[in-house]
Amino acid sequence: MNSKDIPSLIVLLGPTSAGKTEIAIRLAEHLGGEIVSADSRLFYRGMDAGTAKPTLAERARVPHHLIDVADPDETWSLVLFQQEARRVIHDIHVRGRLPLLVGGTGQYIRAVTEGWQAPAAQPDPRLRGALETWAAQIGQLGLHERLAQLDPQAGEQIDARNLRRTVRALEVILSTGRPFSAQRQRGETPYRLLTLGLTRPRPELYARIDARIEAMFAAGWVDEVRGLLAKGYSPALPSFSAIGYPQVIDYLRGKSTYAEAGMLIKRLTRQFVRRQANWFKENDPQIHWFTAGEGTAEAMEAMIRGWGGYPHPNP
Repeated sequence: MNSKDIPSLIVLLGPTSAGKTEIAIRLAEHLGGEIVSADSRLFYRGMDAGTAKPTLAERARVPHHLIDVADPDETWSLVLFQQEARRVIHDIHVRGRLPLLVGGTGQYIRAVTEGWQAPAAQPDPRLRGALETWAAQIGQLGLHERLAQLDPQAGEQIDARNLRRTVRALEVILSTGRPFSAQRQRGETPYRLLTLGLTRPRPELYARIDARIEAMFAAGWVDEVRGLLAKGYSPALPSFSAIGYPQVIDYLRGKSTYAEAGMLIKRLTRQFVRRQANWFKENDPQIHWFTAGEGTAEAMEAMIRGWGGYPHPNP
């Protein structure tokens, strides 16, 4: 295939609270683009305040995809996301537009851009049930410690509070006898990629995280969770594993104070930022890093327009 026939894809990645949403919207407005969300927290309808989901006004400025695509009791697997993201990216190209894959969920971005293939191990309900029982006995963190002992790389990349992914990783390891991290086969990327990274100095980023979490509470996060529970959604659902939801549930159940919940969410979010850095290294030669500030969006736009894969010089 001629390289000019390979579809182009802009990737905008970076840590939580770096400011990706506003820059992505500005780039899409100026470049004839559409945004494909690569944030696993944004899939679920009704989970808005607690995920800092782009507002309806922001989504009205340019088309957004893969936001509000499932109810909280539906599970969006990595494989399903990969399939849907590729379908959406293809549709954007067919319409003559430029797709921008935007987010901070490392494995979701890599699954699309690196042509990941899922581990060959088929689901084993009996083994999965045994692992879930084990987790109930030793706790989620205890089960994650066992994973980290067997596969340090998977332990580093999987959130210790994400029981579903921890169980799946152990299921694959025990079924195949091989590390989970070694079984994500990578094929050739189907795209011409330009990957842009957005970062900020760590103290500034942490301050933005704290302010963002305060704003999420002010936007009605507690009422949002209370309403979801009232509708019958179980706190054990994978959708509730996102940072903050378990802590708000504990507050509603009287297991912590409002202040304690907020402080814990801020601390967990900072820890998550450090895990994000394991996926996107600042010395990765494939990522063009920009420090957020005055003129960052314009500098990114200039790079895209000068890039050989940019298909729309005059949108």
